[in-house]
Amino acid sequence: MAQTLETLTRHSDTLTSIRGIVHTMKTLSAINAAPYEHAARSIEAYHQTILQGFAAFAYRTGGINLRQENAVEHLVIVFGSDHGLCGNYNEVLAEVVQQHCQSQTIGKQRLLCIGAQMNDALDDQDLLPEAVLLPPASADGIGRLAGDIVTRIDRFSRGQPLHHLAVTLAFTQRGEHGTREPTIQSLLPLAPSLLERKTHWGSRSLPDYTMEADALLSSLIRSHIFASVFRASAEAMVTENSARLALMQQAEQSVDERIEVVEGELRSVRQTEITNELMDVIIGFEALKKPKKRVVSEQPQ
Repeated sequence: MAQTLETLTRHSDTLTSIRGIVHTMKTLSAINAAPYEHAARSIEAYHQTILQGFAAFAYRTGGINLRQENAVEHLVIVFGSDHGLCGNYNEVLAEVVQQHCQSQTIGKQRLLCIGAQMNDALDDQDLLPEAVLLPPASADGIGRLAGDIVTRIDRFSRGQPLHHLAVTLAFTQRGEHGTREPTIQSLLPLAPSLLERKTHWGSRSLPDYTMEADALLSSLIRSHIFASVFRASAEAMVTENSARLALMQQAEQSVDERIEVVEGELRSVRQTEITNELMDVIIGFEALKKPKKRVVSEQPQ
């Protein structure tokens, strides 16, 4: 069905407005991702310092053999999105979490969810988090969220030994060539490699400490947990914004293609109307050029 010039013009204006909105969303996604990426790099450098602290503690103390037993309780912390327009970002991670929970043999499992959209995706997988937290609204809020989660882990432990607890972080991190990868990272129990003593220290200055060993180890473990949670949250926000950016780029391309089609139809309709108007003028002009025929009336005999 042929569309009128007015309809096509209105359609073109609507598409142009939509393109402006999509372009704005794409720009905001690119701008928002930068502070989170900077936060992820910063906490990674801090985390490396904590890991060096573990190595120094183990070298000075002589290494610690961590007890390896089946954990009594398992806490899974899932980092997702609180906003839409990021494709199947939450659904993919929810499927990975569901597979991870099914593979565990631990009796009691508990979930802590970050993001309302992630909560909906987990609900589709028949997983019910016991609490839903808001993701950080800015890079400054990552520390607040990480501190809140560390406090909840402390409540979850309730003074139990670390080898009785299992804490897992589930988040999406950046992969190679701009891809995104759902990641399941074990946080507790501590990996035995953290407190293995190195046979050779790579410096002439041997490590030493003056505070009590138990207090120092407790501080290192808490800092390790905080840095791991902080990094997972920052990576989740970076990949969420990159997913939204990729989706907005696809939407912008689709809108541009649609605008090109509508503008082509608009030019065609305009040309048709101009042609019809010219034909009317030409036909009218030709009609005026023709001489009028004389009407001869017959006289009665």
